[in-house]
Amino acid sequence: MTANSIALAALLCCALMQPDGHAAPIKKEKSTMTPALDHYTRHLLLGDLWRRPGLSARDRSIVTLSVLVAKNQAHELPFYLNRALDSGLEPGEIAELIAHLAFYSGWANATAADAAAGAVFAERKIDMAQLPPARPAPLPLDEKVEAARARGVEENFGKVAPGVVQYTTEALFRDLWLRPGLAPRDRSLVTVSALVANGQVAQVTYHLNRAMDNGLTEQQAAEALTQLAFYAGWPNVFSAMPVFKDVFAKRKE
Repeated sequence: MTANSIALAALLCCALMQPDGHAAPIKKEKSTMTPALDHYTRHLLLGDLWRRPGLSARDRSIVTLSVLVAKNQAHELPFYLNRALDSGLEPGEIAELIAHLAFYSGWANATAADAAAGAVFAERKIDMAQLPPARPAPLPLDEKVEAARARGVEENFGKVAPGVVQYTTEALFRDLWLRPGLAPRDRSLVTVSALVANGQVAQVTYHLNRAMDNGLTEQQAAEALTQLAFYAGWPNVFSAMPVFKDVFAKRKE
């Protein structure tokens, strides 16, 4: 039995637990009411996609967790949180991913993900000492780049929603993005994944360029789309692909 088969079996076992915590009687029938889904999960998703060489297992975990948090699919998180930890994503990086997505997918989604992570961390005996502090010393700020970004947002939207503009500068780009617990390249990968997952393609150009400025390669970005197709759905990815294509082309000019 492969490691992926063992992991899937463990996930299915959890699904068979009764409310009192005891295992439900194992029946002879198939474990799923959709045999095709079981087949695709075992052979295509876990058996093929996760083994593709274009993106590390750690990065695939970042993309997948970002989708699950952004779409508030917390029931899937325990399996993929464990997979992420086994793939080299640190507990602190997971905590930062969740905090980051509070801003990019909404507070309630992050709160649900935090509860799921808390249960997994407790099971794996991960304590608060392994997590980033609430107010760490920030990474250096590129004053010139940030000034240009802030000026553009102020000119375009300062009179539309001054509160949004204020928090975009103070909370996001002068605080959240400077937290050292998650590398800028990984924060960008989280952000782009969440935007694609929620069909927010209008925001992808800026954040994909930022991701590539932060070290994400074109090959990695392309393979992230492949991962996203399975976890965010083909329509969301096909809506985003023209934007990715345009960014790739313009960066080569």
